[in-house]
Amino acid sequence: MSTSALPPINPLLKTCGKCTRDVFASCPDDSIQEEPRSARIRLSVKMNDEYRDVRELPAPLLAQQGAVGPLRPKEQRKAITAGPSAETDASRIIATIDNKPIQQPSTFTSASNLSRALQLHKTTRTIKPTYHPPWKLTRVISGHLGWVRSVAVEPGNKWFATGAGDRVIKIWDLASGELRLSLTGHISTVRGLAVSARHPYLFSCGEDKMVKCWDLEANKVIRHYHGHLSGVYALSLHPTLDILVTSGRDASARVWDMRTKAQIHVLSGHTATVADVKCQESDPQVITGSMDSTVRLWDLAAGKTMVTLTHHKKSVRALAIHPTEYSFASASAGGNNIKKWKCPEGTFVFNFSGHNAIINTLSVNSEGVFFSGGDNGTLTFWDYDTGTAFQNMEDIPQPGSLEAEAGVFCSTFDMTGTRLITGGADKTIKIYAEQTQ
Repeated sequence: MSTSALPPINPLLKTCGKCTRDVFASCPDDSIQEEPRSARIRLSVKMNDEYRDVRELPAPLLAQQGAVGPLRPKEQRKAITAGPSAETDASRIIATIDNKPIQQPSTFTSASNLSRALQLHKTTRTIKPTYHPPWKLTRVISGHLGWVRSVAVEPGNKWFATGAGDRVIKIWDLASGELRLSLTGHISTVRGLAVSARHPYLFSCGEDKMVKCWDLEANKVIRHYHGHLSGVYALSLHPTLDILVTSGRDASARVWDMRTKAQIHVLSGHTATVADVKCQESDPQVITGSMDSTVRLWDLAAGKTMVTLTHHKKSVRALAIHPTEYSFASASAGGNNIKKWKCPEGTFVFNFSGHNAIINTLSVNSEGVFFSGGDNGTLTFWDYDTGTAFQNMEDIPQPGSLEAEAGVFCSTFDMTGTRLITGGADKTIKIYAEQTQ
């Protein structure tokens, strides 16, 4: 039989398709629905076939199962009902939605604009850091019997004070490094020190919940500030007001009237230990860093949070306010752990990348030398303006100390910014100075 006698297949397919459509179009959809009983039977057979072997746990696993959890709530929950069901309504709604994006004119309409933008990008990325001479260790001072946890230089730059785990505050001559005085009164580690620039007072706080005001003319405690519910980890004096701010393990910072010992505000909002607090003249006048991995900027007049900075991934242990620039830095543990912020809104500027350790202390001087000290004894000196590290050092534990006792806990620059004083886990105070040519 020759194939030429067969009719073409396309018209036959069209005819067949039309007939099939007519047959099914004449049947309403409701009439060809599956019977509910047969649907249930079919589903149960399918479940039995597919899940028969895993419907019950094996006996050893069943024995390890805990008690049954709480029951679901009994109330009837209202389901979200569907919108218009008619096909015409749906198609009308879809037709009204115009998904075509609005065409935006290109920023780089010409090649010259593009090259200019790329050139600008290149210049902004390659800012040259300011040259800072290297720093070297010039003096090691021994005398404390515990970890040195706090240090403060007096405004006249003649002496400095340190507080340690031996519960003693020691006053040292800055030029010679000789011990001038030991102040006893705390019954636990001294965690914070500050010397007033406007009064002959030294303020101290410790893990014994105490905040003390020492009269340096009589060398004795003249005031106590009672209120903290746990150890006090940091304190800061306001530069222009007679106000003291303390913070600690009770997840709060407290603002005190220095003269009357009255508690002005409880700055609450943190959910973990407030490890550091700093004050400055202009808003935000109080900045706190906490173990809940946030930094808060406070409205001192209202006693409320202005901004909460949540960029850190781990607990914030240290803060440093630049003496002349309207900015500050904060530090925590892990990568990208030191961050620079711009006041007053707390705008993020950049990360100081490279010091991968738990940072316990930060200090910055007016020349833009920025110091970070780590829990593992690593020290880094940075250019504050660009975030470039210009020197890395390691704290050498003193003879008689364990290798693990290399942590740096506290630091401060002297009033000239040419000497850096640090305290660490080897119970010594180290003084670093710029190397002059």
